[in-house]
Amino acid sequence: MTIKTVDTLDYSSSSRRATYDRYKWRALIGVTFCYLFYYTGRQTLGFAVPGLQHDYGLSKYEIGWISATMLWCYASGQFINGNLGDKLGGKRMMIAGVILSLAANWLFSFGHSFWFFMLAWGANGYFQSMGFAPGSRLLSNWWGHQHRGFVYGIYVGFSGFSSVLAFILPIIILGAMNLDWIWIFRLAPLTMLVGALVLWLFVSERPEDTVSEQADGSPSSNLSVAPEEALSSADRYVMVLRNWKLYITGLAIGFQNAARYALVVWVPVHFLGLDWKTSSAVIDPKWITVALPVGMALGALSNSWISDTVFNGRRYLAIVSYMVLASITAIVMMFIPHGSVLAIALLFACGFFVFGPASSFWALCPDIFGRSAAGTATGVLNTASYVFAGIGEPIIGHLIDASGDTSIIFPIVAGLCSASAVLSLLIKR
Repeated sequence: MTIKTVDTLDYSSSSRRATYDRYKWRALIGVTFCYLFYYTGRQTLGFAVPGLQHDYGLSKYEIGWISATMLWCYASGQFINGNLGDKLGGKRMMIAGVILSLAANWLFSFGHSFWFFMLAWGANGYFQSMGFAPGSRLLSNWWGHQHRGFVYGIYVGFSGFSSVLAFILPIIILGAMNLDWIWIFRLAPLTMLVGALVLWLFVSERPEDTVSEQADGSPSSNLSVAPEEALSSADRYVMVLRNWKLYITGLAIGFQNAARYALVVWVPVHFLGLDWKTSSAVIDPKWITVALPVGMALGALSNSWISDTVFNGRRYLAIVSYMVLASITAIVMMFIPHGSVLAIALLFACGFFVFGPASSFWALCPDIFGRSAAGTATGVLNTASYVFAGIGEPIIGHLIDASGDTSIIFPIVAGLCSASAVLSLLIKR
């Protein structure tokens, strides 16, 4: 069905405002719904670790390098694709990312060697980077500063629920469907197509494309691109890279994201192991692992809202408080038996506090740099965050191989969160 724009109809000012409000909600829902499925294309590797080890003799150290390659390619892609989101539009970039990531997942499933897996997963990381920063730019086109904490809480929070899907779908594929690990990479990513279809059909890139009204509600006399939208790619990079707060924030979110991926990749290994299907634990280990992404999702929903309502927009206070609590929770996790109710509660809390600050970190990008460079800033910051996450993966894999103890991930997570908390104290926005 073709949607008529305001330019083709004789709207009153109040009607234009109503049209604008409708489209901005469609942007939030559509972008969020699309990204809800993105992680099914990149956060499933942990569930394939036993199969990769059994079928191809890969060590956890080698699997750590496969994961690191994806994260570093994702990081480099963020640096490029955030700016392309500013230049070409977030909608186009997100849909392209879905299609290419799906192809890379299928390619990975036909792998047969360490190098093949590493290259295919690396390509997937780059294609996955076409989602978050361009989506952030699209949202910043429609929503102003006063609602940014709410908007990023929803956007990042539902990316947490994407992690829930990325955990549940492999469990269904391996358990209920009793399929081999390769089907994780063939079936789970197909859900991304659903999100891309909704984005394509229901979301418009900018208010200028649909309503003759500016983002603050005032009528626009000219729907041509505003001067700030005419910035060159070089101008955007210069604007972002010359601001010292970017580097402090990049270090802080780098440690936070390294802690997050330490949990996402290695918690399934810690709780499931090679014999998880025959485990005699009181609570099935596979459902214990789902507590992690559920906690992450709800943490992200809450943190930026707290930064707006409790800390009056001082996002660094919300970030620091969660990072301190994450450190404490991770230390306690070391001493908890696998199959207990307490393990579920603490893993939920660990995910809640570790990932929660992400929504406040990303809200800082348009806060500091404005709409004109929101995609570029988000991409550059995400580059830093995934460089750190990638460094951590082979190191953690090697430590687990050397010690034979998967619980070593928890003191590592505690240390990373503590470092993030200290650095975040310097971000006073």
